[in-house]
Amino acid sequence: MQIYHNPRCAKSRETLAILEGSGQKIEIIEYLKVPPNAKELKSILEKLGMKAEQLVRKGEDIYKEKFKGKTLSESQWIEALVKNPVLIERPIVVRGERAVLGRPPENVKSLLK
Repeated sequence: MQIYHNPRCAKSRETLAILEGSGQKIEIIEYLKVPPNAKELKSILEKLGMKAEQLVRKGEDIYKEKFKGKTLSESQWIEALVKNPVLIERPIVVRGERAVLGRPPENVKSLLK
């Protein structure tokens, strides 16, 4: 099980606490330090069943400055997320071929069954 984690984010910390309490082996990926590449991000999006634009944090300054109001293709959004990982919504938990967004943190419980 992997968690794409930002330790400064309360939701990310809450999700990690749920995972740690489950006794599962967890790989913690601090995605702001080690961002996913385009191939990894595409795989994560497939597991989430989401399009890249759905994963964008639209409240971030960089979104407002560079991307707000623009129409980008899927590959352009993926490139934007890879280059600007702060735009990636968090936390993301991946287990095998499934993934969930930890918003709310309780969403992760569906992967623990």
